[in-house]
Amino acid sequence: MALRGLNACARAILTDASRAAGALQSDCLKCRHGAKRHLLSEDVLKLQDFQQRKLTVAHRVLGSKGYYFDTIHQKIEKNELILEEELKILLHLCQSAEDVIVARNAIYRYHKESRSMAFGKFKFGPLFMRLCYELGLEALAATTLTDPALKGFFPDSTSFNIAIDMLFTKQCYESGLEVVGEMKKQGVPFNKDTFMLAFATCYKLNSSKSYHICLTLLEEGQTKGNLIPRHAYCFATALALKQNDIERAQTFYSQIMSTDIRLCQNLRVLILAMKGSMKEAISALTTAQVSVFVKKTEFSLEVVNELRKKSADGLWEGHVEQVVRRLEEAGQITKQTLDEILCYTPSKKRPLGILEQERKISRRTLKPLQSALLSE
Repeated sequence: MALRGLNACARAILTDASRAAGALQSDCLKCRHGAKRHLLSEDVLKLQDFQQRKLTVAHRVLGSKGYYFDTIHQKIEKNELILEEELKILLHLCQSAEDVIVARNAIYRYHKESRSMAFGKFKFGPLFMRLCYELGLEALAATTLTDPALKGFFPDSTSFNIAIDMLFTKQCYESGLEVVGEMKKQGVPFNKDTFMLAFATCYKLNSSKSYHICLTLLEEGQTKGNLIPRHAYCFATALALKQNDIERAQTFYSQIMSTDIRLCQNLRVLILAMKGSMKEAISALTTAQVSVFVKKTEFSLEVVNELRKKSADGLWEGHVEQVVRRLEEAGQITKQTLDEILCYTPSKKRPLGILEQERKISRRTLKPLQSALLSE
């Protein structure tokens, strides 16, 4: 009887959470170092949506979080069936690493049953990975994702992508590459974000092994007709340059459809500098100064210094210094390194703080307040 009541309550809470999406806003992203993002955009991570939903669920549950966890714990101990709605509500109530361990145990139990029964269509993978991202549990995320006992529980690329991004942010590049390998092993299809994250991880490792993996994945992706995004090609190009494979770097760069962004222009000049093509490099820098109506391209001091080094004591040294001086006067030299330009955080709308959001909704109904006079 109590379990039926729990199921009904869980369904009601999740329905209310869906209706109230956007009503509340967590400020966790602003204060938690684990939530800092480098590569995936908020459109993919959806951490803010997840945190809004958590706040709504917590609001509806009021003080009964312990009841849910105790009930689930008892069901696990008694080897009883855990339903989809129960697992959803449990994951939304997790606030600590200890809570996540309980939730993971519930996932094992749920997955064991769902493989032999006609339910389990909801994809819990992205939800669990967002929870780990929020709480900074990258190691737990990786071990759960690669556990053979949970094979099939993460059938989507989003779960793997969020985990790789999380590991990338924490500089756990070897683990990130292991997750890429597990994704490939399980036959989960790569999408454009996967290629970008995989190549970025290989670039950071910068070893002959990671370079070989990058080349293999790129070749396989092209053979299968997968969409390889511009950012992925940029990472592959930068890695080839780090490995002093200038010819292949140039080949990768030539496959970028649109090269008008700052990152591509910096890579182009760096390739030309490393090749010793001084005339073309100077021409590229000069062209970047011409337009008065379009925002002028900034070049990394690191890239410019490489050009200076290659032209030192040579025929083109004076020409290089002249064009660099003009760039400096125009404010087109940045202290950002090429690595910083490569690993940029995609732009997104700045979220409102939780207190500012709460003032715009009713604390009782979670509906928007019509005016300040109606505030409770």
